[in-house]
Amino acid sequence: MMVGSGGSAVAGGPALHIPVLGRPAVELLQPKQGGVYVDGTFGAGGYTRAILAAADCSVIGIDRDQTAIALGADLVDQAGGHLTLIEDRFSNLDAIARDAGFATVDGVALDLGVSSMQLDSARRGFSFRLDGPLDMRMGGDGPSAADVVNKASERDLANIIFILGEERHSRSVARAIVKTRAEAPFETTRKLADTVASVVRSRANDIHPATRTFQALRIFVNNELDELATALRAAERVIKPGGRLVVVSFQSLEDRIVKTFLVDRTGSRGGSRHAPELDRPAPTFRTLTKRPIAADDEEIVNNPRARSAKLRAAERTVAPARADAPSNLLPDLPAVADVVVGGR
Repeated sequence: MMVGSGGSAVAGGPALHIPVLGRPAVELLQPKQGGVYVDGTFGAGGYTRAILAAADCSVIGIDRDQTAIALGADLVDQAGGHLTLIEDRFSNLDAIARDAGFATVDGVALDLGVSSMQLDSARRGFSFRLDGPLDMRMGGDGPSAADVVNKASERDLANIIFILGEERHSRSVARAIVKTRAEAPFETTRKLADTVASVVRSRANDIHPATRTFQALRIFVNNELDELATALRAAERVIKPGGRLVVVSFQSLEDRIVKTFLVDRTGSRGGSRHAPELDRPAPTFRTLTKRPIAADDEEIVNNPRARSAKLRAAERTVAPARADAPSNLLPDLPAVADVVVGGR
């Protein structure tokens, strides 16, 4: 379809991807003439196209997926100097902006989770519906999902699947995985999906029984929650006063981290006799969405993935970025490398 008109070199160009909650996200980001924006999760370029179509501005697109960067080359050419693509983790977005020549930026957009492009490629190993190698690495480096499934202890597997997948049958799933891998290691997504389905029952209209386990492994392998927490603090450092942060999440753990961070940074927590108002740090953000924005019925019909999406946004204040991180921001789990070595 066509994305926008006027404004930029790519306005009206063909879009490869329609981002979930793309319209309200860009409206809240408020791209302006001459502004510089970071699309921390470039993917298929949907948000970047919409930002460039909204104003005569520039975008720094970041993705750790080499395929996404390679496929974005045409968009770079179309943008006529308005788009820079960087292969890296979005947790480094402040350093990436500085290296690109910008000490501060006018806004940061983050569209979290796995992209449709990754899900639709069997060889990437993200999908339980497509048989392929059990990989799930967004950047291609480090241990794969197969490494975790084949080497983690039963206890670690159960904790990972319970905490990151919110799977109440996590112990049964972990037990089935350990029993199955004793006969032969896991190499494909189909084998893992079938193993999970053998112990997790679902009704006709329920999600696939392997959904939560695959989600947990993907988040764990890519260290997604720590990446998000680090990226939020990087955004706080690099967004200029009056600039905006927009985040779209797709599952409760992501949204909880974004909400916790913004509550802490906007000073919207209730007062306490142990922490008088005058002793609290100045807010570094002002809330733009008192409640998260969800997709409407039309968008959900066109894109069922939008059903779980939540958008939160905030505007940067003049207060200096804080050095501390909110407490209890991340769940207590071992590092990927420690699990692959043999668990704790």
